[in-house]
Amino acid sequence: MTQTPITPASPDDIVLEDDTLTQRLDRQADAILAEGERRSFEDTTSLRQALRKDAELIRSKVVGRVETARDGIRDQPMKTTLYALGVGVIIGMLLRR
Repeated sequence: MTQTPITPASPDDIVLEDDTLTQRLDRQADAILAEGERRSFEDTTSLRQALRKDAELIRSKVVGRVETARDGIRDQPMKTTLYALGVGVIIGMLLRR
C-alpha cells in the first residue's frame, strides 16, 4: 500500500500539503484497488465460488452501512425525519410534472 496518489500531481491540480482527508482517501482508494487486483488474480476453483465471495463481501459492506444508518436515525430522529420529508416533497413535485 502506498501513501502517494496513483498519478503525480499536475500543474492544474490543487494540492494542499495539510489536507489529511484527501491523503486518507487516496490511501483508502489505493488499498481498495490493491485488494481488487489481488482478488482478481486469485486462483478460484469455480465461477460459483467467486460469485459467492463477491456476494458475501457486498453483504458485509451493506450490513455495515445499514447499521451506520440505523445509528444515525437513533441519534438524530428529527433531522432524519425532516430529510425524509424534504426528499418526499421533491419526489412528489417531480412526479407531478
